[in-house]
Amino acid sequence: MSIDIGISEQDRHAIADGLSRLLADSYTLYLKTHNYHWNVTGPLFNSLHLMFEGQYTELALAVDQIAERIRALGFPAPGSYRAYAELTGIPEDDAAPDAKGMLKNLVIAQETVVRTARSIFPVVGEADDEASADLLTQRIQIHEKNAWMLRSMLED
Repeated sequence: MSIDIGISEQDRHAIADGLSRLLADSYTLYLKTHNYHWNVTGPLFNSLHLMFEGQYTELALAVDQIAERIRALGFPAPGSYRAYAELTGIPEDDAAPDAKGMLKNLVIAQETVVRTARSIFPVVGEADDEASADLLTQRIQIHEKNAWMLRSMLED
């Protein structure tokens, strides 16, 4: 059955491609944050352990929202580690860094997600896709706030 939601198939495809990159970044950030939650050590253990838990819990809900938006546009959402590795701009860690390294890596990853979300806005705006624009705006706000909070933990 065809999809007639007021957005052309070409625009829906372009938006879904962008959202797939956002999904891959978000899922990779989820994994990185969860890994750091498990492996953080040092005098800030409790604070960082709890902060990371809050962030990965929020990300677990976010990836579902992003994937469901891709599906609503009529395209399959990527769902494998291989697909995410090909689509994401966030590098994996070979080993768990120290707490300061974790914070730095998460700031970079949060900012990567923001840039990916912003990069989708031109096609979303051109297509008058308010639902995707709303999702992107929410994701940008959350990741900019998370990056700020993480950066604040790095200040002396």
